[in-house]
Amino acid sequence: MDLALLRTFVTVHRAGSFTRAAALLGLSQPAVTGQIRTLERQLGRPLFLRQARGVTPTTIGDELAHRAAPHLDALIEIAETGLDEESGARTLHLAGPPEFTSLRALPALAPLTAQGLALRTSFFGNAEETLEGLAAGHHDLAIATARPRGGLLTATPLCDEEHVLVAAPRWAARLGHNVLREGHVVLEHLPVVEVHESLPFVSRYWAAVFDTRPAAAATVIAPDLRAVLECTAAGAGLAVLPRYLCEAALERGEVVALLDPPVPPLRTYFLVVRAGTLSLPPVARAHEWLLRAAVDW
Repeated sequence: MDLALLRTFVTVHRAGSFTRAAALLGLSQPAVTGQIRTLERQLGRPLFLRQARGVTPTTIGDELAHRAAPHLDALIEIAETGLDEESGARTLHLAGPPEFTSLRALPALAPLTAQGLALRTSFFGNAEETLEGLAAGHHDLAIATARPRGGLLTATPLCDEEHVLVAAPRWAARLGHNVLREGHVVLEHLPVVEVHESLPFVSRYWAAVFDTRPAAAATVIAPDLRAVLECTAAGAGLAVLPRYLCEAALERGEVVALLDPPVPPLRTYFLVVRAGTLSLPPVARAHEWLLRAAVDW
């Protein structure tokens, strides 16, 4: 049996779609469809049921995938190991949000470089773009703030991120106890520092704590949370930031938490890989290393 046909079959089985499998393989959709038909003719059995949105494997298709996929993954690992030996290192392509990846993930993975792992990093501001790149094979491991759907990608919860409403001390002194008494009504009059015009962090906080939407518009837009923190500390307005990012500034008194809600808003980070790739040593090591590090985050 042609290994190229099996590789295409396993990719379609994991992707659940000829279109997505074609993107992953770098082939046209007709080429993928033709290879699956060829394999079905050789086996004399249908492997997939065509549906309006993607395909569903038949019983025979599931059985073949279960038996063939581990061996194909092993062959890929052998090929990649050979390439790594020639280049002197194994390379892991990591994707994720710029701030969390820079301040959490990369420092946690840095010790692996002493074991021969080379790191290549891509930063993306939204989870959808990150996951699309992972599905297309541009990355080996991704950190995302959304759990992917379907069988192509596998997600593992990494850690929860607490969001804090902060401002410079002078703003906190001006507000006094009014925030506790009148909540978002008082806060609507403060300038806002955010990463995007849609106010993603402030909107999420307002919905969780006040059960409403913010009426204010952003005064400063900076597409990096570290820049948002610096502008907030300089007195540009209020901001909603991850606690890990602003913890040191809070301890130094550069910013002040305006509220301490009983249940603080949280956002979950996920470690995401393509199905089956955790059998590859570089991906498995980085995945395990990050999960262990996240226990202390």
